[in-house]
Amino acid sequence: MARNKDVLEGSVGSRIKTARLAKGLTQTEFAESLGIVQGFLSGIERGKKAPSDTLLIALCHHYRINEEWLFTGTGEMFRVHDEAEEVRNPLATQTPLFEKIPEGFPENINKEAIKNYVLLPNIPEGCYALVAYGDFMAPTIRDGDLVIFSTQEDFANGDIVLANNRWGDAILRKFRLKDKETFLVSDNPVYSPFKPDKDTKMIGKVLEVWRKIKF
Repeated sequence: MARNKDVLEGSVGSRIKTARLAKGLTQTEFAESLGIVQGFLSGIERGKKAPSDTLLIALCHHYRINEEWLFTGTGEMFRVHDEAEEVRNPLATQTPLFEKIPEGFPENINKEAIKNYVLLPNIPEGCYALVAYGDFMAPTIRDGDLVIFSTQEDFANGDIVLANNRWGDAILRKFRLKDKETFLVSDNPVYSPFKPDKDTKMIGKVLEVWRKIKF
C-alpha cells in the first residue's frame, strides 16, 4: 500500500496532519486511536518517520480517508460514509472474533465461542480473529493485539503460528525448522524454544496483526 517516495518526502505525513486537524484531534488523541505514541506521530507528520502499511490501512479504514488523496493530494480528503456501500464492499470482511479457541476447532465451531465480529479490510474469507495475551511474541505481537489467522496447515520456516498446547491453551509462536526438526520459538528471548509433542495441535497461521483497533 505504501508509496515510499511520497512517505519519505513527507507529503503523506503532512496530509495525515491535515486530516487530523480536520477531525479536530490533538496529536495525542489521534495517536492513541491508532495505537501509536504521540512522538512517532509527530515524526510522521514532519516527514521524519515512515508509517507502516498496517498503520496506513488502519488510518484510512478508521477515519475513512481517501487513499488517493492521502498519497497524491487529489480528490476528496474523506470518503463519503455509505453503509450500503460498506456492506457491499468485498474488501471489508466480517471476521469472527474468539475469546478462546473452542474445543474441536475448526471442525466444530460453537457459536457461543464467537465473542463478536470485526470488520477489517482485505481479510480473506474463512479467517478468524483472536486477542493475543502475554509477552511471548513481544515486540512483534504485544498483549492485547488483534491477531488474524487462517486454518491452513502448511507452514514455512519463520511463520507465526497459533497452536494448542498440552493444556488446551492457544499460544502464538514462530515456526522453525532445524535439521528436519520442528521447534516453536518465542520472539521474546526470555522464553525458551520447545519441540511440539503429540498433545500440541497446530491451529493455523497468523496473517495480520492489528494493534489497538477498537471494535
